[in-house]
Amino acid sequence: MFNNKSILITGGTGSFGKKYTEIILKKYKPSRIIIFSRDELKQYEMAQEYTDKCMRYFIGDVRDFQRLKKAMKDVDYVIHAAALKHVPIAEYNPMECIKTNINGAQNVIDAAIENKVKKVIALSTDKAANPVNLYGATKLASDKLFVAANNLVGSQDIQFSVVRYGNVVGSRGSVIPYFKKLIKEGAKELPITDRKMTRFFITLEDGVNFVLKNFERMQGGEIFVPKIPSMKITDMAKALAPKLSHKIIGIRPGEKLHEIMCPADDSHLTIEFEDHYVIQPTIVFAGKRNFFINNLKEKGVAVKQGFEYNSGSNIEWLTEELFLNKCEYI
Repeated sequence: MFNNKSILITGGTGSFGKKYTEIILKKYKPSRIIIFSRDELKQYEMAQEYTDKCMRYFIGDVRDFQRLKKAMKDVDYVIHAAALKHVPIAEYNPMECIKTNINGAQNVIDAAIENKVKKVIALSTDKAANPVNLYGATKLASDKLFVAANNLVGSQDIQFSVVRYGNVVGSRGSVIPYFKKLIKEGAKELPITDRKMTRFFITLEDGVNFVLKNFERMQGGEIFVPKIPSMKITDMAKALAPKLSHKIIGIRPGEKLHEIMCPADDSHLTIEFEDHYVIQPTIVFAGKRNFFINNLKEKGVAVKQGFEYNSGSNIEWLTEELFLNKCEYI
């Protein structure tokens, strides 16, 4: 579905945008891939790596509606990946996080509607479910904006959906590159916030492929959640450095012991498919939709009342061996 199509990625110089570009160029022949981001150095570096004639590099910020509107001219599909994501930094700079993650989200929606884009998927995070930190709260607000955007389109054939997943293995600023840096520098121990802490983990490639598949599945208004494994942070640290001891430093501001992707309070809205869940919108749309059967004719079933998709009670777990096998970059 991406052959001869124009695709724009906000925050496109990030880990997701680079992997998405790599995969889309291997599998399809798009007419344009537009990398929209505000960092000129990252744009320059990415332009040296991805030189296909379909590539376009636009300097811009999602806070700037006019620039977004120009960048989306004649675009078919948008992936909104731009965000301020670092939890402690967001806590310290709340308005900057709000401007990018909430105001920027609305700008993406408005620019997409004005340019008659066909489909938009916004990337979310497990921290948006029952949020306890500002980053999660802004992403929850962003999710609500993208879901509700389906009621703003009028007679236009445009759909907005959300993809929510957990920690991306090896993404910039995540715990794994941080641990690897400490190991490389000769650290004698690794800092662990809590021995019981767990997280959902997904590889960049799996995350990109999940987004690509959901462009085919989406009807507009869904929050797509992949079924992915959990891992204890202590097991991950052991896998990376079996001989290093651990120093317990306590949970940082805004952190949870376990992450949630489908809250129990949304169990009446949650549908289970073979490899993913869908959280239905809380609002009613003008157009008819059947979220139990997607556009690929995959059929889902309602989960039990009170069901919660929690990294601590997940049924799928990464062992140290599976973790090392799954992470090609290690």
